[in-house]
Amino acid sequence: MTACFFTWSENVAITRAIKLVGRIGVLFASYAIYDKIINYGAVDNLKWKNHLSILLYASYLGLGFLSFLWSTDVGYSALQWFMTAQTTIFCYFFIKSIYILDEFFPGHNIRFFNLVGNTVFVLILVFIIGMWIDPDSFYRLTNGGEEARLGGYFMNPNELGMLAGLGVAGLLFEFYRKHYIGWTIFKLLILFYCLLETGSRSSLIGAFLIIGFHLKQLNDARIKIAVVVVMMVVMPIAVNKIIFKDGDSSRMEEVLSMTGRLPFWTALINEGLPREPLLGFGFMRIDYTDAFQSANTYAGKMTHNTFMQVLINLGFVGITIVAFQLSFLFRGISREKKDVKLMLYCLLIPLIINSVTEFGIFGESNYGILFYQLIIFYISFEKSDIITATQKIQLKKRRPDLIQDI
Repeated sequence: MTACFFTWSENVAITRAIKLVGRIGVLFASYAIYDKIINYGAVDNLKWKNHLSILLYASYLGLGFLSFLWSTDVGYSALQWFMTAQTTIFCYFFIKSIYILDEFFPGHNIRFFNLVGNTVFVLILVFIIGMWIDPDSFYRLTNGGEEARLGGYFMNPNELGMLAGLGVAGLLFEFYRKHYIGWTIFKLLILFYCLLETGSRSSLIGAFLIIGFHLKQLNDARIKIAVVVVMMVVMPIAVNKIIFKDGDSSRMEEVLSMTGRLPFWTALINEGLPREPLLGFGFMRIDYTDAFQSANTYAGKMTHNTFMQVLINLGFVGITIVAFQLSFLFRGISREKKDVKLMLYCLLIPLIINSVTEFGIFGESNYGILFYQLIIFYISFEKSDIITATQKIQLKKRRPDLIQDI
């Protein structure tokens, strides 16, 4: 599913075919795997928890659907909405499968963080190999050709950097279960190399924050000191190279203005928002035309800030729903077990940071939304001790050893 968000070909028809066939294919595959687990010897007796988080997200999608009535481009709003809804269904069955495996097959070795980390590693490895084989395709020239950033036409470098950060968040948990430590270190080095090559400031900050979160959990003082020493050596180099671009004074101005986004956001609030303040321009629309234009800033088709995107396309009603949804999501995560809480917070860090300057978790369809939905569903299910008579009959046929203990 993550791979289907990339632009694998410059041919528009091929790219659309990959996205359409691939995404629908893995959607059905997620249900097929869920059904396979049930038929193998399990029942779906999960119950909901943290209801307000999932209900408010459903309300956000519901408002987006209703916005077709007033959208300034119904076709585009509908396309974006259905792509977001499609990943929601995928995540629903994906997370359910993991929970059912945990309950009825406790000896399995599938772990959510491992799936995330390995998925990201495989995709990033494609780019690392590609940058050596075909640099013209895998690098994107920016700032008038002065800077080359990994991503090419396949993916926005900042989005690729965010993906690498998610991979770091997932793979670091392999150290807690001492799972193939050497192989895990190699994967992490590849991901950090990708982070440097993308030149993504926000993703680099996110990676350091994730490491800081894990550092707090360590009890071994020697390991803590070793990690801190390594970070003290690496951080100044990385910050100077990526964030301040070797001390270039013009790049310092870029950082202070959020690479020119602050004037754009100011114009959106002063000029765009007053036109449709309550319900916005429609799902993923930020103006009556395809791009917002102002005499005070550049023209743009998206806001480069997911919360600003919601404010403009769904108005004050939409941003209120999103604000409460986020607050109840964090409340739900805070109630989880320590290890689950740490995992979900670490996954959220690159997503939230990316949301401040790019598409983000409530923006146009991207894999940041996919991972955010996975987190929502991860805190929405829990084991239930209630098994219906029909489910007992199903278990008796396939798991007679298990039914005796129920």
